[in-house]
Amino acid sequence: MPTLAQLRELQSIAQAGLTYTRDDYDRDRYARLLVLTGELLAEQTGQEAATVSGLLSVEQGYLTPKVDVRAVVLNAAGEVLLTRERADGRWSLPGGWADPGESPREIAVREVREETGREVRAVRLLAVLDKGKHPHPADLWAVYKLFLYCDLVGTEGAGHVANTETTDSGWFPLDALPPLSLGRNLPEQVRRAVALAHDPALGVDVD
Repeated sequence: MPTLAQLRELQSIAQAGLTYTRDDYDRDRYARLLVLTGELLAEQTGQEAATVSGLLSVEQGYLTPKVDVRAVVLNAAGEVLLTRERADGRWSLPGGWADPGESPREIAVREVREETGREVRAVRLLAVLDKGKHPHPADLWAVYKLFLYCDLVGTEGAGHVANTETTDSGWFPLDALPPLSLGRNLPEQVRRAVALAHDPALGVDVD
């Protein structure tokens, strides 16, 4: 069975071929390669083949990693702000996929507001990680993860607000983290991000 990295490379080859070829026969071959890759990716990730093929079919142009932005927010007690994901009932740093037209700072601020009801100011970049190089559960996409340190602005605010993605938010000490949503962040990533937030001299972690 090919690895996820190999399948993503096949997906990239197929998608680039569909983007750049001018030959109808080659286009058919690349399209078939993308279908076969989708079937193998479905086996690797445990998703339905039709679902994966549908997701791959809407990707256009040269394939690049998706970008996930996570906000690292600390309170005066040194606790980290986490939000509870509706999808799996587990916890993560506030954040999500990057949207076109927004900078990483803007995304971090918006995600914290939408998921926790708190206002923050994005201060600096802490880490840029390649999700595939860390022991996350199998994922369909290649993903770069950006961790940004954010300061609370003013009072803490009203707390968690109702939304479609999360059900709760709260502050947690590093030695008592709740069950984490491992597809979004690993315990060692949360702890390292907090260490980087505390000490700017550590610089930025980059895979």
